[in-house]
This record gives sequence, C-alpha cells and structure tokens, in this order.
Amino acid sequence: MSDKGRDVDLTRAKQNTGVWLVKVPKYLAQQWGKASGRGEVGKLKITKHQGKTMVSFNLNEELSVVENSSEKSKSVRAPREHPFTMQTVGGQTLAVFSESSSDQVTLEGMVVQRAECRPAVNESYMKLKKLQIEESTKPLRLSQQLEKAVTNNYKPVSNHSYNVEFEKKKKEEGKRARADKQKVLEMLFSAFEKHQYYNIKDLVEITKQPVIYLKEILREIGVYNSRGPHKSTWELKPEYRHYQEEDNEERSQFVFRS
Repeated sequence: MSDKGRDVDLTRAKQNTGVWLVKVPKYLAQQWGKASGRGEVGKLKITKHQGKTMVSFNLNEELSVVENSSEKSKSVRAPREHPFTMQTVGGQTLAVFSESSSDQVTLEGMVVQRAECRPAVNESYMKLKKLQIEESTKPLRLSQQLEKAVTNNYKPVSNHSYNVEFEKKKKEEGKRARADKQKVLEMLFSAFEKHQYYNIKDLVEITKQPVIYLKEILREIGVYNSRGPHKSTWELKPEYRHYQEEDNEERSQFVFRS
C-alpha cells in the first residue's frame, strides 16, 4: 500500500466480522500457493474436548507431495495433520486489511483469535526435514557460455598444491578422508534415530570422519552438553528431533474467518 491517503471500505466493521490470525509452517504456505485457483486446500476441524476447544487443519492429499527441486524421484509427502496451538489476542487491537487490483482498501475484520499451526511429528515430517536439509546443503552452480575456446597453456607439475595439502591433512587426521557432507548428515541422523546422546568418540567411529570436520557439521544440527547428567555428549537440536514436538521452523501468517 502506498503512503497517499485513500478511502477504506469499512462495511465489514459494521458487520462485526471476526477473523483468526494464524501462523503456519513455510512449506505449508508454499503448498497452498500451488493450489491457487484449484479450490480446496484442506479442511479445518473444530471440536470440544472436556470444555476445551481443539482445532486442527488437514491438508488436501493432492497438496501433500513436496517435490525435490532437482530430482522429482526424491519427492516426499508432508504431514497432513496440523494441530493448532491457540493463543489469546491479549490487550492488542489487530485488524486485517486487503487491497484489490483497483487499489481499493477493505477492512476484512478484527482479529478475535490468534493461533499457531504446527505439523504432527511423524515419519512424514522427518522425511520432509531431511529433504529440506538436502536442499539447503546443495552448492549453487553457475553455468556460463564461452564465446571462444580456452587456449591457455598450463605448465605441468609433478604434484598439484591441493593434492599436497590433501595428503598433509590425511596424515594429520589419521588417514580419515572427508566424505561428502550429505552422506555424513545421513549417517548422523540415522545414529540419532537409535540414541539421543553420543560422545564425539562414538560419532567418529560411526561416521569414520575427522574430528574437526565432524564437529563443524554437528554444530549445524546438534547441541553439545557441557554440563548435567549427559555432560560431554552431543544431541540433535530441537527442530531435528523426531521425539520433540516443538518445531522452530520459519512460519508465515494466514487468516481464517470465524
């Protein structure tokens, strides 16, 4: 919306229209975007249990397929069940406005309920998290068309500097060659599916990777316990635990009418 003054349609204000302001996972917002113009994206279920309102969203099965950007054969199914965590509006006064293609601004309603939509933590959710990690670790490649052939003459050497450096590191790290990062991540996630805590010595034995390289990867997905009953061990960050119901994934905001 621009800064210039414009009239606002307040018809819905007179109707006392209430709306829900709901945060949803980023992948769910992306799947909804694919359904534009195709009708239903899912069903919202509201029930009462022991006097408490229970709300959940069930994603349309056709939209549950999340495709790999490079290999469609590696597509996974996102969780369909998404329970809501209800929140109060508090002392805030929140309103939702829309803007049409003709620049008409309309008050859609006042926010009467806030909520957070979270995916059910199950096998589908863990496969989705794994796919997201694979996507985030893919290197960015740039192709460039050459107008003429490269004719530079290279002087041959007995051994390239990077080979010398590799051999040096290989000796320093006990002849443990670094594996592809994605392969190491798969081994780590497989290990943490069996046990919650590992010390670095056990993880080195499982992955056969150099300690320094392994710690670099662990800092991305894990937490080191420096005290407590599990002192000197590693465990997965909350967002990667299959036994943890909390999900810190980035969320988008959507509105539901009450």
